[in-house]
Amino acid sequence: MMNVDHSRARLLATGAAVVTVVLWASAFVAIRSAGEAYSPGALALGRLASGALALGVISGIRREGLPPRAAWRGILLSGVLWFGLYMVVLNWGEQQVDAGTAALVVNVGPLLIALLAARLLGDPMPPRLLAGMAVSFAGAVTVGLSMSGGGGSSVLGVALCLLAAVAYAGGVVAQKPALGHASALQVTTFGCLVGAVGCLPFAGQLAHQAAHAPLSATLCMVFLGVFPTALAFTTWAYALARTTASRMGATTYAVPALVVLMSWLVLGEVPGVLTLTGGALCLAGVAVSRSRAAGGRAGRRVAAAGDEPRPEKVG
Repeated sequence: MMNVDHSRARLLATGAAVVTVVLWASAFVAIRSAGEAYSPGALALGRLASGALALGVISGIRREGLPPRAAWRGILLSGVLWFGLYMVVLNWGEQQVDAGTAALVVNVGPLLIALLAARLLGDPMPPRLLAGMAVSFAGAVTVGLSMSGGGGSSVLGVALCLLAAVAYAGGVVAQKPALGHASALQVTTFGCLVGAVGCLPFAGQLAHQAAHAPLSATLCMVFLGVFPTALAFTTWAYALARTTASRMGATTYAVPALVVLMSWLVLGEVPGVLTLTGGALCLAGVAVSRSRAAGGRAGRRVAAAGDEPRPEKVG
């Protein structure tokens, strides 16, 4: 019975990770579309306000209540770094580079997550995880090389996406301890609210631009808030509570490859050969990092890496 429960928990966590990856990939494309009518700060505030509203309704229905005091440090840090700074800087970066490039550069974040988590959280770093991250990181470097002749605006865009990656990594590592005290929904809801409060200085821009923006851009902004933010950040937190930050970070290396495909189909942004090569390397790295060695000792190493389901407050 315990094995059945363990398998079900692992399946649910994997499913949550898949939902997160797909929706986060769609976010890069939606940001490019909405960014034609909204400035970076206004778009971030509109996205976070929409997400906070959706999460607030769900939390109220579930009667989640306030997170315990012990969770607030992680919620505040992740809210400022990941929900606030990350979204503003990423929106700005995507005004300088295409969606596929932005996703590939931002995904140096998992490497930073692994380094920070090993240092601050004591996460183990199994050889296969390290190897997979090295391959995926090579993919991010490849797209950086493809941008080398792009001019000043491209350099600025890559730099902004790298800053977004740093904020993303810091937010994930801050969020992980909070999930030991509060539910995924609580951590996501209040982190999103913190980010929205931090973006309130852009309220005037949002009001002005919303009055003149086409409906399609506004719908993209609401979509970003409800799906890639409210839903995907919650499924992320659910999966993160049941594994290590390093392994979850490595999973998101699949995002760039999906973004390249989506931006090609939706935005008509045809990727270059180096960009495609980088996407393929990112996917290969995810496959390596998520693979398991055969034999009993492999199972013990996986357990040591924190893949056992962990108790979480359901609320």
